[in-house]
Amino acid sequence: MKIEVRYFAALREQLGAAQSLELAQAASVGELRDLLIASSSQHAQALSRAKALRCALNKNLCAETALLSDGDELAFFPPVTGG
Repeated sequence: MKIEVRYFAALREQLGAAQSLELAQAASVGELRDLLIASSSQHAQALSRAKALRCALNKNLCAETALLSDGDELAFFPPVTGG
């Protein structure tokens, strides 16, 4: 299954704008985050479990328990506050 992963704000500066991934089996957003953390020291630092990050699946905010499907777009970004 092919997934497009996008990064925003400081994550984009650390990891680039996006990457395409091929997954051999179904996974949740959290499982994919763990795979990315294990893939490189850059990903481990940027996507660390110690950091509060938000996720959006196909442009809708989601929990890390959301299941990925072929062709999905997953975005990671830091929490946003505004006024």
